[in-house]
Amino acid sequence: MIAREHYISKIRPFFESNLIKIITGIRRCGKSVLMDQIEEELKSQGRRTLKLNFERRDVSSRIAKADDLVAEVQKHTGKDKLFVFLDEVQMVDQWHLACRSLRLENVSLFITGSNSKLLSSEFAKELSGRYVAFQVRPFVYKELTEYAAELGRSYSLGEYLIFGGFPQILELNSKDAVLAYLNDLDETIVINDILSRYSIKKTAIFRRLVNFLLLSNARVFSARAVLRALKSEGLDCSINTILKYVDYLEEAYVVSTVRLFSTKAKRELKYTQKIYNADVGLNSIRQTNGRWDITHNLENVVFNELLYRGYELSVFRKDDLEIDFLAEKPNRQYLIQVAYSVADEKAYDREFALFNRLDQSRAKILITNDDVDYSTSTVRHIRLKDFLLMDDFL
Repeated sequence: MIAREHYISKIRPFFESNLIKIITGIRRCGKSVLMDQIEEELKSQGRRTLKLNFERRDVSSRIAKADDLVAEVQKHTGKDKLFVFLDEVQMVDQWHLACRSLRLENVSLFITGSNSKLLSSEFAKELSGRYVAFQVRPFVYKELTEYAAELGRSYSLGEYLIFGGFPQILELNSKDAVLAYLNDLDETIVINDILSRYSIKKTAIFRRLVNFLLLSNARVFSARAVLRALKSEGLDCSINTILKYVDYLEEAYVVSTVRLFSTKAKRELKYTQKIYNADVGLNSIRQTNGRWDITHNLENVVFNELLYRGYELSVFRKDDLEIDFLAEKPNRQYLIQVAYSVADEKAYDREFALFNRLDQSRAKILITNDDVDYSTSTVRHIRLKDFLLMDDFL
């Protein structure tokens, strides 16, 4: 497995800190492997480490409560700092009390947890100010190409736009195997984990909403429109129920939402937002017509890449004008429009007309799958593959 230095470099400054290091993210995105890589780095420096994986029966059967966990770690503490790695720690009863106690020992504590337990939310209540959290995502395309090369195979951009970036798919040898893996992952992450976590009773409504949302990536999502659709199918619910279920999916890192805002229509946009999937494979497994939704998946991939690079994202709206992303970092702002292609004259006119009506106070970028360079004096055109393989816009 490739070293995920993008994340390790952010965690490394906290190796010695008594702040608890929390590694969060959607299931099977590589949290446990990342923790293994951190442990190996520390071991190579001669540091003392202890790892407990609570998905292993021999560990969870003997360490079931907070007191058991504290006692187990204390067996290994000493004069030199002990680096403790707790994988799926939420399986321990009152685990947060153990973590609060252990951070006062001569230890540096790293933990992961399945998204079904929403670890960071629980920590926010119990250990405010005593932890740092790092969200890990499925592989972006650059990581996929590196891992594919390590495995002696290739992974095309077309495959990425369909099957996404969960690391394990590169170890599978057929489309059917990949789809079976993604379907099993979907049932575990999206359905079983959240239904169990929140004891959701309206399972038919929840499943229908999940399918609707994950098929609607890179689109405007209106809770009112969904409510009307569900009621037309005989499923009775409320706006609040829909918004609550969307929150559950977002907290579990299944989707991300970006709100639309207009000074002229605050009330109209209250229940309206744009939604993106954590991984485009969650859209593809729901396609039933034999066609993949490449156009929307392409925008979704750009969204995930921008988040990976640390940008704050919003939908830019001015009057009746809307640009896909306003991407912001300190002292940097980019207006980014995404399209599959602008080779068609109408598509070209549509995309550039939006940019041409804006001033030059922000850099303007167009990302498409075209090979031809459509850059102008005011708009920088970047091929999708080039964008995914570059480190940043600079």
